[in-house]
Amino acid sequence: MTGRPRVAHILVLAGAVTVMVMAMSSTGVAAQDDSQPIAPSSVVSGDVSEIDTLETGEQLYSTSCVSCHAVNGTGTVDGPDITDVGELGADFMLRTGRMPLAQPSPQAPVKPPAYTDDEITALVAHVGSFGDGPGIPDVEIDNADLSNGGALFRENCQACHNASGAGGALSYGRHAPELHHVAPTQVVEAMRFGPGEMPVFGADIFSADQADDIAKYVEYLKEPESPGGYGLGFLGPTTEGFVAWLVGIGLAVWAIRWITRETRAARAPTPIEATAPGGSAQVRPAATTEEGDSNP
Repeated sequence: MTGRPRVAHILVLAGAVTVMVMAMSSTGVAAQDDSQPIAPSSVVSGDVSEIDTLETGEQLYSTSCVSCHAVNGTGTVDGPDITDVGELGADFMLRTGRMPLAQPSPQAPVKPPAYTDDEITALVAHVGSFGDGPGIPDVEIDNADLSNGGALFRENCQACHNASGAGGALSYGRHAPELHHVAPTQVVEAMRFGPGEMPVFGADIFSADQADDIAKYVEYLKEPESPGGYGLGFLGPTTEGFVAWLVGIGLAVWAIRWITRETRAARAPTPIEATAPGGSAQVRPAATTEEGDSNP
């Protein structure tokens, strides 16, 4: 009698264990089935990279930008609203070193970028998520029209940036920067974004092809041809006029002095004049001979 309850207990315990094992197995299979859609093997690598980029951009923004532009880019008293600048504006400001600023200033100075290329890409993606701003333009200058770009540059850009792209002074202590170190993409970004005192040249003013033409001409200005002789730094008519006055007028004066040297020598007086104490001119007598007669 005592052995049967013990056997029954063992059978009951074995059955319970079996049920538990089967339940756990079914739960594990269901969990595995449910997890398959989000398993690493089924997630596109580009999505993971995009998520990482946005997270990195948010971290960088919170570290260096939020104090002036606020959390969502709405701006503060120290920085403007950037919710509509898009990836275009952020890319231009970061790649030209204008951002971040050490302190607020009327015109952001151009300097080497403060971030690596990957960090800039991350920050640009984060700022672009603030609103519906423009994206980074696709600039292609290989097949652009250099002649047309030069004409458009001289009509619209030369007044501020100089004929050679060397930059120039503006009002209120501002200046138009030189363009000899600006990449073609940033040239088009500047036209579309309009930083500082620069006007915005939208698609209604310059088409994409015309913008590419101007970018190609700016690239040409970095190493322009000089068929007329020495380029004088390619600084335009001011330098040429200065050289004309300094060298041309100097040579003309020297030539005049050389041509008239004999005339000036013939007109020089032969007696040596001296000034008497009373202020009157005194002529030294001519030399005499041994007999006492003076020379004629």
